[in-house]
Amino acid sequence: MFIIRYGTLAHSAGCLPLQTLTSTLQTHDISFVQLALSKAIQDIDTSPGKLSPGLANYIGEQFDKAGIRIGVLGCYINPVHPDPVVRRAEIDRFKEHLQFARQFGAPMVATETGDLHTFKEIEPYRYEEIGWETLRTTVEELAEEAEKWGVFLGIEGVSTHTLSTPQKMRRLLDEVPSSSIGVVFDPCNWIGDDVSRQDEIVDSAFSLLGDRMILAHLKDIYREGNHVRHGKAGQGLFHTAEFLQKLQTFKPMIDVSLEEITLPEIRETVALLTALGK
Repeated sequence: MFIIRYGTLAHSAGCLPLQTLTSTLQTHDISFVQLALSKAIQDIDTSPGKLSPGLANYIGEQFDKAGIRIGVLGCYINPVHPDPVVRRAEIDRFKEHLQFARQFGAPMVATETGDLHTFKEIEPYRYEEIGWETLRTTVEELAEEAEKWGVFLGIEGVSTHTLSTPQKMRRLLDEVPSSSIGVVFDPCNWIGDDVSRQDEIVDSAFSLLGDRMILAHLKDIYREGNHVRHGKAGQGLFHTAEFLQKLQTFKPMIDVSLEEITLPEIRETVALLTALGK
């Protein structure tokens, strides 16, 4: 059986000087990180306009020396921001990450897709349609940029966002037919509060999108009264063992980024997940 490689958000260790960050992460049982530059690196200015091949190579080299891959650059923008000036700045920031991703050693740059109700106050009857058109236009531009630099545009769906279901993700992939677009699959984000339908939601995602998945996120669902919350993987209501087995079938050796977890919990959680996945 192929072994799933587990990683986590680099800023799970906090926002630290680069050398401290890599040495801290090195002591935990992870193969890669999802790196959001400004959230994780304290002592280097990575604001828009500051990236270069040299800077990206330097940061990538420090992680490589620690034996950790940069599996993905996290650049979580709002691609449907209602202010076109703000949206343009966000798009340009994301495009800069795409330009230098390979120098970091990252094959992809990932984002979510903005709130489903973004335009509801402006257009209460057409807000979903306007949000969709805005998202599609943004994704078309970002996909074209990703193709230029030979990297993936990773897109993550969430039950309360414009890509609220696997079916909507499939529609976007059909309407923007670029091979540079990949799916970042976080099953708990799509399940939301609909815990009883989790197997149906997960299975539909694999059926519709399995060939386009490039990264998985993993956490768990915990019920507190009438509400649910997310927490560390493997001990909640999410059918983790079944999910890991499906991952092995559809995407052997895919990277799995652990979320809603603290660094001291990672080693024990990786051991639990490894046992569940057998």
